[in-house]
Amino acid sequence: MLDRLREQFADAFDRPAASIVRSPGRVNLIGEHTDYNDGFVCPMAIEPSIWFAVSGRDDFTVNVRSTLFPEQVVTFDLMETITKDEPAWGDYVRGMAAMLKGAGIPLSGADILIDNDLPKGGGLSSSAALEVGTACCLLKVAGQEIDADRLALLAQKAEHEFAGVPCGIMDQMIVADGRQGHAMLMDCRDLAKTHVPIGSEVSVLVINTMESHSLADGEYAKRRAECEEGAKILGVKALRDATIEQVQEAEGAMSPVVFKRCRHVVGENTRTVEFAGLLNQKKYAEAGELMVASHGSLSGDYEVSTDRLDYLAAKAVKLDGVYGARMTGGGFGGCVIALVDAEHAGRTQTALTGSFEKQFGVKPEAFTTRPAGGAEVVG
Repeated sequence: MLDRLREQFADAFDRPAASIVRSPGRVNLIGEHTDYNDGFVCPMAIEPSIWFAVSGRDDFTVNVRSTLFPEQVVTFDLMETITKDEPAWGDYVRGMAAMLKGAGIPLSGADILIDNDLPKGGGLSSSAALEVGTACCLLKVAGQEIDADRLALLAQKAEHEFAGVPCGIMDQMIVADGRQGHAMLMDCRDLAKTHVPIGSEVSVLVINTMESHSLADGEYAKRRAECEEGAKILGVKALRDATIEQVQEAEGAMSPVVFKRCRHVVGENTRTVEFAGLLNQKKYAEAGELMVASHGSLSGDYEVSTDRLDYLAAKAVKLDGVYGARMTGGGFGGCVIALVDAEHAGRTQTALTGSFEKQFGVKPEAFTTRPAGGAEVVG
């Protein structure tokens, strides 16, 4: 992988790459749509990643190419105001550079080539991987360092201002600060983090429904607004501060939709904290039951699932060795994850992909992963 990327960089820029950066995708084991409600999440970084080859320049020009779009070049000058432009994928790069520059971090020019082995549109946080990886490249060539929390917050700001997605902090934080062999229980209010070990006896199976989603199409922002309305009715700063009893008591003051959104978020926060504790104790069957409950709530109360996601989640838990399964990511497509006994992972993947293809006439992408580390310079 690294040798091929170095060769591609040399072909693209007619000089050798100085460094290679790996920036992982992520899955969220549980805790969906809780992050922008100041709640709890439990993501893990995964082995499939976005890869960057980079070399510094002696000026302030940044040139970025992608192996996915070989005819396109994103070019901008760090000494000028950085604004959104075409192609659209370049806004994640431009946005990250703009945030670093705005934070007063000295930057220098760079040539960057991006390669990707994350499933496209799978909801595995390729945007956060692109943002954080870009930052690592720019910091590396400029000889600068910043801590993971600050990096994640700047990447989140880039997504807000350049991609137009009002995302929470989860994706950027796990990509910036994941730990190999661990999930991360994170409090999205104060960014307190606990790295939760995941034993080698289990694996995480990821199956892409091949339904590409776009969180920028308004549905994400709509649900965020519904949660804010619910918090206002409940008289709390954020839904993180509400109990399920408060939500039930206030049902008559809410629209049916807002009530369901609140019920999901408040219940999901409780499930997430319990899940991390069970995972730490290696109580995988009990943890899996919470994943199943999470999917049911996302499908019924938050209404972000699809027929394909529901099919895979239901089918998975009927197979031997599967502790639990649920959709992961913002929804409206993307992936289902399953917590699986490692010895059953291969058979489970074969059974689910075959069943899915027979049902929908589409061959899904699938892979098994262990928890990976966060973004880093690897060569």
